[in-house]
Amino acid sequence: MSNNSPSEISNKKLAAGICAILLGALGIHKFILGYTTEGLIMLLVSILTCGFGGAIMGIIGLVEGVIYLTKTDEEFVEAYIVNKKGWF
Repeated sequence: MSNNSPSEISNKKLAAGICAILLGALGIHKFILGYTTEGLIMLLVSILTCGFGGAIMGIIGLVEGVIYLTKTDEEFVEAYIVNKKGWF
């Protein structure tokens, strides 16, 4: 499936989930998962709208964080590491 060990996957899932919930508007969780384009989109929307778009990006981050943390490690790997699912 992937070259990452189960503990690395679990750590990545936890880090991405927590960052998504706490810093979702900045897209930090996207960078953790290796999704540079999606991370830049979230960051730029938050910055270029003077924070107004940040509220929407924050909600998206919150939802994604909850999704990441509620998936099993196997589901997380399949969706976000193997299939590279960029959004939700």
